[in-house]
Formats: sequence, structure tokens, C-alpha cells
Amino acid sequence: MARRETAAGPGSRALVVDLIRSSGPISRVELTEATGLTQPSISNIVRRLIDDGVVRETGATIATGGKPRTLLTINSRAVFGIGIQLGVENAVCIATDTTGGVFGRQLLDGAGSGEPQQVIERLARDYRGFLAGLGIDETRVAGLSIVTPGPIDLQRGLVIGPPSMQRWVDFPLRDALAELVSVPVLVDNDSAASALGEFWSRQISRDATYACIYMGSGIGAGIVAGGALYRGASSNPAELGHISIDAAGIECFCGNRGCLERYAAPPAVVAAARAHAALSRELGLDADTERSFDSIARAAVQGHPAALELVEASAGQLAVATLSLANLFDIDRMTLAGWGFAIAGSIYARAIRNALDQRAFARRAHSVTVELSSNPRDTAAVGAAALILQSSLAPGHGPSMIRSH
Repeated sequence: MARRETAAGPGSRALVVDLIRSSGPISRVELTEATGLTQPSISNIVRRLIDDGVVRETGATIATGGKPRTLLTINSRAVFGIGIQLGVENAVCIATDTTGGVFGRQLLDGAGSGEPQQVIERLARDYRGFLAGLGIDETRVAGLSIVTPGPIDLQRGLVIGPPSMQRWVDFPLRDALAELVSVPVLVDNDSAASALGEFWSRQISRDATYACIYMGSGIGAGIVAGGALYRGASSNPAELGHISIDAAGIECFCGNRGCLERYAAPPAVVAAARAHAALSRELGLDADTERSFDSIARAAVQGHPAALELVEASAGQLAVATLSLANLFDIDRMTLAGWGFAIAGSIYARAIRNALDQRAFARRAHSVTVELSSNPRDTAAVGAAALILQSSLAPGHGPSMIRSH
């Protein structure tokens, strides 16, 4: 019989919120059975969540032979989370409701080559205009999260890489933005955010050991276990793109050699295509990496031999690295997200499924479900908003936020 806990701290609230999110509608009795908390503790937590507007009673009941049990669900419009995915070429701003559903989206200019302070001032103006356009009162916004490629310093809210954002290294991104808006602000890694966003919006069970492979300008991953992101020592874990696939290979900015993303990430695929003048002209490749990779991916899906060879080589290398990730963390469910999977995601998914089905260490104990994100280009921005929601609704699971002054 499960031991009953009498204390109900922040971790207990986080657990209850996560169970209602992933399993709801759910009764108080079912929450008691699932958490191991006492009935009085569950009643107190649920009452506070209802008072805070986070949870509501559905009006439906289930008959048990005794007193009917009232069902609980997340109040989808309790608060909104705002997430910005900041890249060099563009940025995406997303508003999500409490369930992780997208309420609004706007494409913004990226970091470009501008001075960070000027870019942040522009983003703050864009944020206010975004809320006005959606008719969202800022008092209903739980916070604003901005995510970038890693590595990042989560505690200080700093970007400490990658090369594409050198101007931003050690710039106080979180604090600078917090000075300009009236809500709490946090900064995080785009891969980690993507993992939490997919986990939250897909209502994945907290019992799953879940991974999200994120491919854009680089290749990263996020791990969710026990309903919370696996953070590591400095909140820079699961850097899949920096697994070495050739110990004597190409030098990488990280200091390693032969890193996966130097061979398999979209910029590497585009560079390989540009090296073939005829292919580059045929596909109309230009200086925009995302647009050029989309052209290659589209041609590959349509069966163009040279384009297909490049994408399949990338997919095969990613599949080998993903197999290592699955073996290390004993993953049972996985999503592929990021603009790198937007068009040729099926090619990558097939290669990864085959590798896992044939070679995963625990394949006889369980299969690994591999899915494509339904919103691959925006997934990091959706995840950024989910980070806000988790930090606000389920304190103890999310990163700390800095409040505006």
C-alpha cells in the first residue's frame, strides 16, 4: 500500500497540476490514489488551485455507488504564457493558454546583426503590440520567456553561444528584457523549451521518459522525466549535436571534433549542396539557410536523387546519435521538432525508427514511439510559453524567473 504523505509543499502542487493536465478530467479521489498524498492534503491543494483560477470543476460527475465524484480539469484561460523563439534570421512570438494550446502567433525580425540592447527594445515593443492585437490584458500574462540556441547560463539569464549569436555572448538578456516589460521574464535553451512544449501540449503522461529531438541551425535534445525537464549541472544537457561521430573529424566551436551537427544539421547539408554548383543552381539555393534547406528537403521528398542522398545521409547520422540517446536515458517516447523536420521529417523519422527497432538496447522490453511535431517551426516558441506556465502553475518544476522592476 502506498505511503501517505501529510506535507503538501510546492512539489505536491506541481505534481497535482501535472496530473490534472495530463490525465484530466480527474477526481480528487483519483488524485489521492495517484499521488500518495492524504485526502485532506489533496483537498487543500485543489481548493487553492480553484481559488487561483488554475483548476475548475467540470460540472460532470462519476457515479461510484456512494457520493458522486466531481471531476477536475485545467482552466484553459486562467493565464497566458508568452514565448519568443529568437534566431538570427527571424523570431516567433507565441501566446498559449494554460493547456499549452496556441492562442496567437506573430513572426518577428530576428537578432540579425543589430546591437543586443536595440534588439531587446524592439522585442519589448513587439511584445506589447502582440498582446494588444490579441486583446490580452497584461494582468493575465504569467510571464515572458525568450529562448535561443545553446549553450546558455540559466541562473544569470545569459547566452554563452553559439557562434551565430556572438554579439549576444554574456549580454544580460533576461535582466535587460525584464527592465522593459511588466511581467516576469526567463531565458532558456530552445531545445529544452521544445521538449517541455511538446510534453505539455501533447498531454504526455508524467510516467513517460520522453525526449524531443530539436533540429534547426543545430541539433539538440530535451529530456522530460517525472514530469520535469532533466536539467543537468548547468541546464545544458542532451546536446545531441555535440556527440562526436568522428574523433579526428571537423573542428567544432564547442572545442570538440567530429560533432554530429557539423555533418548532419541543416547548415551542413546546405553547404554540401552548395559545393555542387549544378545542384545549387537547380534548387535555387541562396544565403538563407532555412529557405535553402527547405528547397533541398522538398526535392528529397519528391525523389530528386542528389537531394535525397544528402538528406538520407543526414538522417542516417542523426539516427545513430539518437540511438545512443535512447540507450543512455531508456527513452520510451520521442518527438522530432524544429524547422529542420518541417518538410523531410518523414525521412528522418523512418531512419530513426529503423535504428531503434533494430538496435535499441531495451527493444525487447519496450518499443520507442517516434512522432513528428505537428508544429515543427514554432515548437521552441510554444515551449518557451510552456516554461512560463510550468514555472507559474507548478512551482518547483520550472526555472526561476526575474520580475520586472
